[in-house]
Amino acid sequence: DAPLMESGGGLVQTGGSLRLSCRVAEFIASTCCMGWHRQAPGEERELVASISSDGTTYSPESVRGRFAISKDPANNALYLQMTDLKPEDTALYSCAADGLFGFCMAAWCHQNTYTYWGQGTQVTVSS
Repeated sequence: DAPLMESGGGLVQTGGSLRLSCRVAEFIASTCCMGWHRQAPGEERELVASISSDGTTYSPESVRGRFAISKDPANNALYLQMTDLKPEDTALYSCAADGLFGFCMAAWCHQNTYTYWGQGTQVTVSS
């Protein structure tokens, strides 16, 4: 049905951990870029992690060292492991893919290149 579907969100205390999962349709599982974005009320959507087809990863300073993106092509799955969560991490988290095949530049993956989006899963971090 939907090309991307997130799960694993929930309520966690400050300092806790969550692992988000994304089911990826087979037809886009090998695209150039896949990533996780988040959006809090009143805030712009921001990329929190990306991974290219060759495995190159990127995260912005706001989450670097705390969030890790990974993929499992055999199971058509994308993951976001989040640790040391903070209240400012509270947001709707969505997985995405660019739908591009063939030649791939890893630098594309932390630019506005995504065209396929999941519905999102809510992460709430309490104090």
